[in-house]
Amino acid sequence: MDSGDPRVQKAATQPDADPFSASNKAAASAPKALWLAIVAFAFLGFLAVGTGSAQSVWQVISQFIGLHGEPEPASANVLSEHELEVLDQMSPQAQAQLLLERSINHYRGANDEIAARVNRWRGKIQLDGQMGSLFSTALNSDDLRVRAAAIEIDIASRNLEKSTATMDRLEPDARSAEQGPRVNALWNIALLGNRGLQPDRAAEILLSSIHDSNENIRYWAVEGLAYLGTDETIEPLLGVFHDDPSPNIRERAACGLAQSGMLSERQRRTAVPKLLDYAEDGSLNSTTQSWVFQALRDITGQNLPHDATAWRNWYNSSNSGNWNPVTRDGQ
Repeated sequence: MDSGDPRVQKAATQPDADPFSASNKAAASAPKALWLAIVAFAFLGFLAVGTGSAQSVWQVISQFIGLHGEPEPASANVLSEHELEVLDQMSPQAQAQLLLERSINHYRGANDEIAARVNRWRGKIQLDGQMGSLFSTALNSDDLRVRAAAIEIDIASRNLEKSTATMDRLEPDARSAEQGPRVNALWNIALLGNRGLQPDRAAEILLSSIHDSNENIRYWAVEGLAYLGTDETIEPLLGVFHDDPSPNIRERAACGLAQSGMLSERQRRTAVPKLLDYAEDGSLNSTTQSWVFQALRDITGQNLPHDATAWRNWYNSSNSGNWNPVTRDGQ
């Protein structure tokens, strides 16, 4: 990502903004949705008149797919033969866009195709428009494999070669360059480290910036640690969450520990004992303590009140962390 990347420019001037958020277009479709709803109800009313029974209407309604219960497959989630046949005829941008969408929807074979093609996409794709929206969705997937696919595509869009030479080139900028190039280098190093290129070196470079006087540099160092996703990033993220003077940075550290980034569920669980200590720490302000409870809920799936004693009692009764994951609805 060069210094002209609008996401970095936005973060440089608004460090509390999410550089990956997509614009909300839902409002534009509201009139169409309303019209469809009116037509649907008119149709059901016609059925009621025809059968002379409101009960018949509900029998019709019951045949529609509801929003609750187990997933209802639409078809086998595999890439179609037609898609595989035409992939090579598509532009790199179109290939990446299609396969990332299929990865988000857990189509078997999508990530294999991304892995096989991503090096050929390097420098030939851009994260803009629909691709940018898909990238944002993938980075927030509940499946780390989908997030990894998004990172691979981001690396390709930045024209980064996975080599020691690339890390050698980026490190000086990550340590001492002016803000724009430094932010780019920190993020690039985090992505490459996550994909297996010298992760220990990447961690050391990122850690050298988490106490920088520039808040935006700290923001991207913390974000980078979350996306590097190695075991050694957890303690520093906990320290930043507790001690950084900026609420914005503390919140990003909490998000990195709880849900965003590339830490696994197992790794996030190791932060719970320290988070329980934070819940009992009277030196933290009310906002930071609320983030502690939110992080505990996101990591464990437990829907407990914002009460340190309740969380401590639950943890002790669950055999010190050997709990079974539950959904947010407690199921």
